[in-house]
Amino acid sequence: MAEESTVAAKPRLNLRVVRYLLPLILLGLAVHLILPQIATLEHSLQVIRGMALWAVALAVGMQALSYLGSGYLLRTLVAIAGQRLSVARATLIFTAAASVGLTGGGPLGNLTVTYRWIRGCGVSAEGALLAGWLPTLFYDATLVIVGIFGLLHLLIVHELSALQAIGFAFTLVVLVLIAGVVVWGVHHRPQLTALAVRLARRWAALRRRPYDRTTTEVAVGRLFSAWDAMRAGGWRGPALGATINTAFDMLTLYFLFVAAGHAVSPGVLLAGYGLPILLGKVSFLPGGVGIVEATMAALYDGLGVPDGVTVVVILSYRFLSFWLPLVAGFPIIPYLQRACGGVNDGTGSEQSLSVVRR
Repeated sequence: MAEESTVAAKPRLNLRVVRYLLPLILLGLAVHLILPQIATLEHSLQVIRGMALWAVALAVGMQALSYLGSGYLLRTLVAIAGQRLSVARATLIFTAAASVGLTGGGPLGNLTVTYRWIRGCGVSAEGALLAGWLPTLFYDATLVIVGIFGLLHLLIVHELSALQAIGFAFTLVVLVLIAGVVVWGVHHRPQLTALAVRLARRWAALRRRPYDRTTTEVAVGRLFSAWDAMRAGGWRGPALGATINTAFDMLTLYFLFVAAGHAVSPGVLLAGYGLPILLGKVSFLPGGVGIVEATMAALYDGLGVPDGVTVVVILSYRFLSFWLPLVAGFPIIPYLQRACGGVNDGTGSEQSLSVVRR
């Protein structure tokens, strides 16, 4: 009996090792790349003392507008299903759900609490599912476009290292494969549904949970309905929301450069923005922490931005775009639990409350 327990424990141990090994390697590489920046601490302090407060205020305003863009995206996705959700409420849901996802819930936690809270606001299951699943696709598509323009600039100025080129290519391949699966699936709907059922069953078995294939079939059917709505022109609003989010996020970074006394050209801004964030998305680290900062520092240093300016701008940008919203999302969670507690309609949303409490 003891031997059987030992054998059963080994696969779980190996799974944990694989799960955490890659993030640790990536984090180690990020630390290796960013530690040399500590030598510029004195210069960075000088940059901080001379920062233009009006430009910092504009950067804060741009980040707020960026999050409103995310709220607008959720609102337009809900509208595709013929439902209504205010931009303000959608922005609160997006912010709180992002905090849940980044602190242990992961993408699934983000999706489930988004679904639950939007359902609790009186939106149909179809509208809530759209708002849970599709924002990431629109954000990634927008980032790929920005990343391609940045890549072209880096190629023109010959500042793209082999490692960065490989990283961007890998990220692009992953996103293209996902898009390919989606396109294939909507033209082969029974096969995609069967594939989703098999994957969901295995995931439930891995977690030792009961599984009901009807839940998966209903969810996939709603995604097909969403695709049909997108093809009918429903993609324009969400695409605009993702564009607003990304554009104002880039303007946050731009005004921080202005505040630090080193305004950059649009080409330099694009080159140092899209690629690091895309790499952060496939790093398996929450928010790409460490990877985004290190890659941005390497790119902007190579493009001629002084080291002290690079450190101050990147850390300020990550504070405004990542750490501050992450912390701000937690006080919103109790409010949403009261105002939009949600309902359980058999789609798995009942898991979201446990995700929030963890």
